[in-house]
Amino acid sequence: MAPLNDGPVRFEVDTAKSYFSVQAFVAGIIAVIAHSPKFAVRDFTGEMEFVPVSMDKASVQLTINVGALEIMDEVSKVERREIERVMFNEVLEKTKYPRIEYRSSRVSRVKTGENAFRIDGDLTLHGITRGMSLDAQIVASQDTLRAQGSFSLMQSDYGLKIASVAGGTLKLKDELKCAYFIVGRRRD
Repeated sequence: MAPLNDGPVRFEVDTAKSYFSVQAFVAGIIAVIAHSPKFAVRDFTGEMEFVPVSMDKASVQLTINVGALEIMDEVSKVERREIERVMFNEVLEKTKYPRIEYRSSRVSRVKTGENAFRIDGDLTLHGITRGMSLDAQIVASQDTLRAQGSFSLMQSDYGLKIASVAGGTLKLKDELKCAYFIVGRRRD
């Protein structure tokens, strides 16, 4: 592989080596005994492009297949079916909104000489597009790019129904916490 140079370099997400999760939190007094569900994102694609000597023309795009979200918690088959039914049909409406997309508009280094970056862009979720800024640690070599970070979002900002199960006795909070570790492989 050629060394990183002054021209743009493109990396494609290696989903098998990458990790993306979404943590929901139980609301109210029931939170003491109920678990807060965590979901893995099993199917997403994307690419990152940048000029190694500067981040002026850097870009990031990710697409998540909503139907590939999977609950990570140990729950019974009945609970799993109910959680997935509510999540896919009532909250995310996966047949109407099958994808979640993120497109950057600007990537900037937070501190000179460090691997900390701020990624500004737009997140499209449930048919609503809103600005979203992400803080990321990014390290790139000749063949591989690694990016990691976390962020929060409010479901109500995207018109999502706040989930409740068990006849409304178990309700989730509006805020979701997302974490990612993305590995990109260089494309020529």
